[in-house]
Amino acid sequence: MPRPTSFLPLISSSSSSAIATTSTTYSKDEKSRKPFISTSTANARIPLLVFCFVSLTVGLAGIIFAVSAYRRPRPLPVFRCGRTQDTFRAFYSLSNPQPDVLDRPKVLGFVGIQTGFSSANRRSAVRSTWFPSDPDGLLRLEQATGLAFRFVIGKSKDVKKMTELQKEVDKYKDFMLIDVWEEYLNLPHKTLAYFKAALELFDADYYVKADDDIYLRPDRLSTLLAKERSHSLTYIGCMKKGPVITDPKMKWWKIAFLFEKSGHLIGNEYFLHAYGPIYVLSKEVVASLAAARNNSLRMFNNEDVTIGSWMLAMNVHHEDNRAICDPRCTATSIAVWDIPKCSGLCNPTSRLKELHKMGMCSKSPTLPPDDR
Repeated sequence: MPRPTSFLPLISSSSSSAIATTSTTYSKDEKSRKPFISTSTANARIPLLVFCFVSLTVGLAGIIFAVSAYRRPRPLPVFRCGRTQDTFRAFYSLSNPQPDVLDRPKVLGFVGIQTGFSSANRRSAVRSTWFPSDPDGLLRLEQATGLAFRFVIGKSKDVKKMTELQKEVDKYKDFMLIDVWEEYLNLPHKTLAYFKAALELFDADYYVKADDDIYLRPDRLSTLLAKERSHSLTYIGCMKKGPVITDPKMKWWKIAFLFEKSGHLIGNEYFLHAYGPIYVLSKEVVASLAAARNNSLRMFNNEDVTIGSWMLAMNVHHEDNRAICDPRCTATSIAVWDIPKCSGLCNPTSRLKELHKMGMCSKSPTLPPDDR
């Protein structure tokens, strides 16, 4: 049987040997060769790798920072002035963030209720009567009257007192904390520090200094401050003047005696000034006090006398208003306290609650029927 025809080229045995030899020789040469990489090319890749690594690191760091900044509550610069802090705004700006919050909110009046470390019971009584006991209530009062209210207190070297105060601050958020030592004989310095801090934190037409042992009607105080006045430098209060107290049986005779040592400056009789439990200064007056250089204002031991002396020097208009020192609740009373028996309410913790139960004190209209 004939074999099939092959279409492959015929290769002689000698040719095959040559090809095999050539193939073997090539394979050995290939195995002995090493891949060649340019040194300049390898060096050029190092900076590129470093740049990529740095870029990646910076990018990741930026993302982490952005996320943490977004998630972390950011305090607004509206409630702090140096070491002075408005704890209400600190709380409210975090719980209700508003991008349009002003650095100094505009209000009709700012009311600083002066208090101390031993007055926790008084503050409790105030919060259970005319003063709101929660931040939302305090905000509603401000919106209804145009008046912002805060308890004002300084600092103490007693760690226990400061710890207890912090607990109260955390609970109620209704304090203005000022950078001054809390001492009775330091009241003039505290009062000046209060007015300076209040001016920095609030743009108010009037600044009110009130004590924590009076019964106050915020709505009527707002009406008083909203009246048109022709004098920009105004000092409102229950005005008094008379001889310096020297009777040891009287409550303030020791302080008065110290004041009497400055008799060569003003004699032995007090000049016209407002009673201390509550008085009002207009914005222009407070701005002038805040602009005064340190230690340029004379300090007496009596806080209300000290303020009165500054008012004489500033040529303010003295506005005498007996409605803010009423001994009983009436249809027109703004502030009630036991004048002249006590500088404030006698036994304020119980008296505040007693007055609040009286309809004439807490439920009577803002204005009497004849004035509406």
